[in-house]
Amino acid sequence: MPCTWITSDLQLRLILTLFFVAVKTSLSVLVDTKAVLTCPPVLWPSVLVVTWEIVLRDKPPCFGAYRRDTNQTTRGNCTDKRITWASRPDENPALQVDPVAITHDGNYTCQIVTSDGNFHHEYHLQVLVPPEVTLIQTEKGTAVCKAAAGKPAAQISWTPEGDCDTEQGPYWGDGTVTVQSTCRWGSRHVLNVSCSVSHLAGNKSLSIQLSQG
Repeated sequence: MPCTWITSDLQLRLILTLFFVAVKTSLSVLVDTKAVLTCPPVLWPSVLVVTWEIVLRDKPPCFGAYRRDTNQTTRGNCTDKRITWASRPDENPALQVDPVAITHDGNYTCQIVTSDGNFHHEYHLQVLVPPEVTLIQTEKGTAVCKAAAGKPAAQISWTPEGDCDTEQGPYWGDGTVTVQSTCRWGSRHVLNVSCSVSHLAGNKSLSIQLSQG
């Protein structure tokens, strides 16, 4: 059977609907900043209902909805006042999280029901927490670099390289974790060392002059 191109408006709309249903976005946001999540781009005159479904860690799902024909908004089981419409939903149905907290990790889905079909955009929101970085020398002459309470776990490297032992502690209830690296240089007579901490929220480097003996 010969292949024929789809040309009707109805079939084209079905293709577009399937495309938008498949849209999923992973979004990383720094803690204590503002996040704005947008809905799928559609022709506004065709919109009937806009619904945001929010599923956060260790919390029951909640939703917010806007019905265009009555110009009314409703909320179900949503108690976090930091999660709101970004502006008037009859002008822009985007969702706003301000300020972002660690507890806002989760999935946010915008569903728009239109006269042309249903359109979805799902976000997986990951909240980034920069670790607190310290560098000290112990009485044994080793250097200890610690990246405390970061989310996700940080990575630690040394300059110059030495005999190093890096450990990752257990995850806390809020999803943060501490990484600690202990390094020694033996008889190489190293005077100055630096530890570099790599993290999705930003990188940081500290240096220290080692005391001999």
